[in-house]
Amino acid sequence: MKICAIICEFNPFHNGHKYLLERARALSGCDAVLCLMSGNFTQRGDICVMSKRQRARHAVLGGADAVLELPVPFAVAPAEIFARGAVKLLSSIPEVGCIAFGCENADADFIKAAEILLNESETFKRVLKQRLESGDSYVRSRAEAFAACGGDRELLDRPNNILGVEYARSVLLAGGKIELMPVSRRGADFGEGALTGEFSSAKAIRNNIGNTALKDCMPAFSYEDLKDFSAENALFWDILRYELLKSPPERLVRIFGCGEGLENRLPALAALPYDEFISAACGKRYTASRVKRIALSNMLGLFADDCRRYLGGKLYLKPLAVNSGRTDPVLGSLSRSCFPLLLKERDENMLSEEGKECLKKDKYALKMRNFIFGEEDTRDYPAFIQT
Repeated sequence: MKICAIICEFNPFHNGHKYLLERARALSGCDAVLCLMSGNFTQRGDICVMSKRQRARHAVLGGADAVLELPVPFAVAPAEIFARGAVKLLSSIPEVGCIAFGCENADADFIKAAEILLNESETFKRVLKQRLESGDSYVRSRAEAFAACGGDRELLDRPNNILGVEYARSVLLAGGKIELMPVSRRGADFGEGALTGEFSSAKAIRNNIGNTALKDCMPAFSYEDLKDFSAENALFWDILRYELLKSPPERLVRIFGCGEGLENRLPALAALPYDEFISAACGKRYTASRVKRIALSNMLGLFADDCRRYLGGKLYLKPLAVNSGRTDPVLGSLSRSCFPLLLKERDENMLSEEGKECLKKDKYALKMRNFIFGEEDTRDYPAFIQT
């Protein structure tokens, strides 16, 4: 069976996501579409507006054959680690032949871009060093070095393009056996905060929870779950700041991106109200996403050294939802992975030490979401969804 995979967050699932699933199936000619989805927290350091169970169900109703959970150490990590963790899991499934992803420049050569970044020519190193010494952030400096080597600057300037380049890098590092399938985004840009009709961004939808205009932006099944959702995150923000206040620098420096004095700066600012904390912590060198991701990683106990061990170890596949009409072929394919397939609690006995540790992080993330929203969702094995 030929499987097309999509790496996603679906926070929340909207018309653009449904379009991506449809295009992935049509362009790839696949037998099944498999989503690898972040759980309850996002790569930008936020808590998801709906639970992973709800969002996985929406993905299946929207056209996916199955949804796997991307373990939280990868889901809440910089783009490079997010992509490497996802590609590691997908590469373990023999039938996965391609990865489809939405992006701003679908005609770009993502493989060439990845090769420039992997090879790091003398020109690349020289320009990178010059830009860093001039005071530019690492992200901006790398983009300048990339452009100096013939790279398309837009590929490192726009968020979905950046992830596409990281997918390409990860595929090359994994042996290059998976094809990449860029799909042009429809409608609003990724960061557009205002509703723009049928294809509004996920950010715009999150900003307008409670607005009946969202009916035009989302399938009915996801709108019905979202419409009464409270976007109030005050408790989440308080916990993030509290954890920073009591964290010593030696703990914080273990988190991806928390260096250059941030290990001291963030706890010193954490007593401020959340919005003021983010504004004060950000600047020319540090984006809001980086600061929020560090704070969230600290709350969840996600450390770079642990994550690198997980990348080098034997992990697992954990389905969240499966189309009930596709159970046998889809689960049959997933069972041929070199990693254990977790369908019930006793399957955890098959896990390696790295797998057990990583799964504990997922379980703790679920407990924290339940605590923040006052929920009691303890189910951690797949739902079979009738479409």
